[in-house]
Amino acid sequence: MTREFDREKLLQLGRAVLDTEAEAVLALKERVDAAFVNACEYMLHCEGRIVVTGMGKSGHIGDKIAATLASTGTPAFFVHPGEASHGDLGMITPRDVVLALSNSGETEEILTILPIIKRLGIPLITLTGNPHSRLARAADANIDVSVTKEACPLGLAPTASTTASLAMGDALAIALLESRGFTEEDFARSHPAGSLGRRLLLRIEDLMHTGDAVPRVGESATLSEALLEMSRKGLGMTTVVDEAGRLKGIFTDGDLRRLLDHGEVQIRKLCVSEVMQRNCITVESHLLAAEALRIMDDKRINALPVTDTEGVLVGALNMHDMLRAGVV
Repeated sequence: MTREFDREKLLQLGRAVLDTEAEAVLALKERVDAAFVNACEYMLHCEGRIVVTGMGKSGHIGDKIAATLASTGTPAFFVHPGEASHGDLGMITPRDVVLALSNSGETEEILTILPIIKRLGIPLITLTGNPHSRLARAADANIDVSVTKEACPLGLAPTASTTASLAMGDALAIALLESRGFTEEDFARSHPAGSLGRRLLLRIEDLMHTGDAVPRVGESATLSEALLEMSRKGLGMTTVVDEAGRLKGIFTDGDLRRLLDHGEVQIRKLCVSEVMQRNCITVESHLLAAEALRIMDDKRINALPVTDTEGVLVGALNMHDMLRAGVV
């Protein structure tokens, strides 16, 4: 038998959860204080890696914080505190910094390995919901991530508290990113297989057509010859160059349509130099492919000639090249 649900009640419950968690995150702003700065300084001066640890839901959040740190220029990894007591403590070295998450600040698995961390003499940063807990008192920098209530109506499931810890972890990661001068290209090097990496790493020279694959005709070519070249090369345009190979203009499919819209045109008798676009938009091969895409979008064009600093044609690319490379 299917149970009936009150749709309006479901909407109210969902919104109430978001309100509670938003309030919890907003309250953290006042706790970005001296302890936050100290934590950042410990991590900035770390010669090894940031070792993040936490149990249960805090562990899941810690794992994500470690991943965010690692992808934004701060080498980090997650160690399960239960496994740490059974051999994984060997992963922590005197050059590291430990970042421990515990809402209660009394997580036994973390307290168990605390003497070893202290014996190594490495900084301990904690995110706790109880600044008077044993873990918070043992920390070199404790950041208070306590919440007034959980979003769970039973007050049992970690909800607002885990959201607060995650947000503070993001705040640490981004503060470190900015302090290190981490750039878009640095980020892309950590994500080479993703679409973002392709957008930030691929350059025009990696995608452009070169040599005989570039559509080109001389200034004396007829429009018929230019159309044949366009058909052969399949880029929706042809470039027009002088004897030295310098770009003089471009003729596109769109130009042909506009030409035909003017009425009957004796195409066979026209010289391409009479109808080509002069002073056309060009790019240089060292630019990012994403920049070429931006130019195409801004100018509403589908193809670009590529020239060197002397204006000599060296390549060409169109929107299909961008699509195939995953830049779009």
